[in-house]
Amino acid sequence: MPDHSGPDPSGPDRSPANWPSANWPSANWIATGPRKANAPLLVTAELPPDLVGWADSLRRAHYPPERNRLRAHVTLFHALPPSVEGELIEVLGALARAAPPRARIDGLMKLDAGTALAIDSPDMVELHGAIAERMHGLLTDQDSRPLRLHVTIQNKVTRQAAQALQAQLRPTLHPIPFRFRGFGLYAWEAGLWRPIRLISFRG
Repeated sequence: MPDHSGPDPSGPDRSPANWPSANWPSANWIATGPRKANAPLLVTAELPPDLVGWADSLRRAHYPPERNRLRAHVTLFHALPPSVEGELIEVLGALARAAPPRARIDGLMKLDAGTALAIDSPDMVELHGAIAERMHGLLTDQDSRPLRLHVTIQNKVTRQAAQALQAQLRPTLHPIPFRFRGFGLYAWEAGLWRPIRLISFRG
């Protein structure tokens, strides 16, 4: 059975690559322990545990191990200022009153130096737009670009290696419907993600 106990934020290794696939409990959870000041905030669209496990197995198999410090994830915002944490939790909490957004793994996405699973989810794109509107004026250039939902399973490789993986996976990859289970809020601390809160959809 999946481990719903969640990571120990005070432990010596906070790398999500070492967390269980179902690293969040079913209810909202606030990380404890010391945090680094002024760490930017990340917001993710959290996948269901079985899909995290499958995508993360692909990531571990095809991502250069010396560079793979994170588990499989879907990033909505990469770097929001830490000063908005309280407002951001309020915004995410209000949006999470909705039903879990429908989504679908919809083939592969080519990256500059790797491969990702493409995700189609008009529901999540709409929620992302609502968050972006509330954070207007605070978004980085990266976070201001049109959202392309995906899960990176390979990066920092040669073009030949990326093309080989895409050719291998494409014939066997079929659409996979699912629902996102919540928003994840993290702090970016020296290349590692510190979990702050999971806000589950409850509509």
